[in-house]
Amino acid sequence: MCCDDCECRPLGFLLGLPFAFLSLILSLVGVVIWIVGLVLTCVCPCCLCVTVIVELALGLIKAPIHVMKWFTEQIPC
Repeated sequence: MCCDDCECRPLGFLLGLPFAFLSLILSLVGVVIWIVGLVLTCVCPCCLCVTVIVELALGLIKAPIHVMKWFTEQIPC
C-alpha cells in the first residue's frame, strides 16, 4: 500500500518501462563512448574535447535512472 507522501507509483513505473528500455540502449552506447574517451584521455590528457565527451557518456549511462524517476514523478497519487 502507498504511504502518505506517495513514494510508490506503480503506474508511472509501468508507463516508463518502454522509455527506460530505449534509454538503456542509449546508456550502452554511452558505455562504449566512455571507454573510447577514457582510452583517448590516457593517450593524450591535454585534449579537452575528450573530457567533454566522457562527461556526455556518463550522462547517457545515467539516463535510464533519470527517465524512470521522471515518469514516476509525473503520475499523481
